[in-house]
Amino acid sequence: MISLPLRLLADFLACLRFYSRLPVPVLPYEAEPYAMLDFATSVRVLPFAGFFIGGLGGLVLWGASLLGLPPLIAAAFALSFLLLATGAFHEDGLADTADGLGGGMTVERKLEIMKDSRIGTFGGAALIMSLLLRTLLIAEITQRFGAPAAALVMAASGGASRVAALMLHALLPSARNDGAAWAAAKPLPSTLILSTLLAIAVGLAPMALGMQPERLALGLALMAFSGFAMAGIAQRQIKGMTGDIAGATQQVAEILFFAVLASRFASI
Repeated sequence: MISLPLRLLADFLACLRFYSRLPVPVLPYEAEPYAMLDFATSVRVLPFAGFFIGGLGGLVLWGASLLGLPPLIAAAFALSFLLLATGAFHEDGLADTADGLGGGMTVERKLEIMKDSRIGTFGGAALIMSLLLRTLLIAEITQRFGAPAAALVMAASGGASRVAALMLHALLPSARNDGAAWAAAKPLPSTLILSTLLAIAVGLAPMALGMQPERLALGLALMAFSGFAMAGIAQRQIKGMTGDIAGATQQVAEILFFAVLASRFASI
């Protein structure tokens, strides 16, 4: 009988394998370490896995800043590292989503375009804007609050934004009768509750380095809004969700979170 801490550790490693290309060790008691991620239960610790992934990017940002690189260059290095660490997992979903929803006229054609590995004008533009916005926003956060706080913000966003994307799995059926989204089980209510609570906890972590709690709370609220908004768009456009839509949701949620923290409104 495997204890709960060991089960949670296995869930954490399974999330890292699914959401990144990091070299993740296999524990002796893991029966199928490379099987499809169990979205019913294993994603309960997704905020921790996302925090870890985002935190690695944050460490690159911090290290680049310690070497004397300007915030904009340090942010570019940090995002470049994350692209390598995740295999541009969510960026690929954003590009495919933009191409499919922007270029298709019917549900069938949208899904066909999204499945095509080639990138089009809509996808290329969306990818460029996502990378540009996140680089500029991280640089601004670094400039205003310092590299340690910005590094913790990247970690917090990495954990919370992936839970925003998880909402689509809970709210919508699969738009296809094949693929990862179709094969993935629905998160259990208990899984969603725990992952949401943990997402809030990691999202508020930058308070430890002086970030305003109301600013962080607004950022988390916008992340949640992005999950519901993207679910509504997916339902109208393709009658369900796909892994690509989930990836696009993570990107939108992260940009909104960074934007709130970079905002110069005194009232926030």
